[in-house]
Amino acid sequence: MNNESTVPDEPHEPDRRTIRRWQRYLANERLEERVYRDLAERRSGEDREILLALATAESRHQEHWIDLLGEHAEKKRAPDLITLSLAFLGRLFGSVFVLALAQQSETSSPYDDDEAASAEMAADERIHAEVVRALAARSRARLSGNFRAAVFGANDGLVSNLALVLGVGAAGVGNHVILLTGISGLLAGALSMGAGEYISVRSQRELLDASTPDPESRHALADLNIDANELALVFRARGMDSPEADARAHKTIAAAKNQKAPQLPALDSGVDRDELGTGLGAALSSFGFFSSGALIPILPYIVGMSGLPAVVLSAGLVGIALLFTGGTVGLLSGTAPGPRALRQLAIGFGAAAVTYLLGLLFGVSTG
Repeated sequence: MNNESTVPDEPHEPDRRTIRRWQRYLANERLEERVYRDLAERRSGEDREILLALATAESRHQEHWIDLLGEHAEKKRAPDLITLSLAFLGRLFGSVFVLALAQQSETSSPYDDDEAASAEMAADERIHAEVVRALAARSRARLSGNFRAAVFGANDGLVSNLALVLGVGAAGVGNHVILLTGISGLLAGALSMGAGEYISVRSQRELLDASTPDPESRHALADLNIDANELALVFRARGMDSPEADARAHKTIAAAKNQKAPQLPALDSGVDRDELGTGLGAALSSFGFFSSGALIPILPYIVGMSGLPAVVLSAGLVGIALLFTGGTVGLLSGTAPGPRALRQLAIGFGAAAVTYLLGLLFGVSTG
């Protein structure tokens, strides 16, 4: 029989690399708590309570890392790049960018793969991601149609005018012809985009108006026969089953006879008028941003450059702008901005490459 007593193992001292990782986790949690509290200050009601609850959870996670770090918790570490970007863009652009970045940060939490993080903390981060996803969806919904028109207008201007300028330039025409072509493309595209956005938004608003009940119809409700009437057909036409429509019609007529004059409910189209924006606003936004995007490819030619240097500079400027617009769309959609930015760049340069090759072929055939 072995009479040796069992001596508990000494606590394992974490190595320097592990300490640095835990210190970075602690810095992230502290910054995330501050970001959520700053956001809560700008909100009210339910949103404010949700954000404060998230801040409290981040504070709870801090205690875990402080306990593990012990005396090493006093040393300050910089948070990771995503968390720093979250705080910076929040101050610069507002809550929609913060929430989009926070969604990305919570979704990519390293706690699932780190044994030092408890299972509860890893589960918290996953649920936090869903909470932030819901809050971010509300913020995205508040973005008007004008913003949508602006982003896509700028992108269309960048791609279409770069393709036009490179295609014409590759054919070997003079600098003044390229510049005239670029300016013509800018004006033609901007006017077309503005007109298209105006017609699109106005048409959607007219469709919404067509689904809104005639306000004068409420005056007829009090005179309907409560036992035999066609009001139930209105509710059935709007999607209710027969028993529900009959009950709703009975209740509506009874209220009308009591001189409460209820309105007939509007048909839910699934489109919010505030999200849709105004026709004129969308048109002006689309015109302005298409023009700003289409101006970039012709900047080298405006300052007198020509030949290959002008082509390279034009493509470089457009590439930077495409990365920015693609990254912005990716950020607002709650995904990593990098892949979206590169996809936007690839599509834009792909279109420009096609027209450039066609220009070269045309120049050779006519040379």
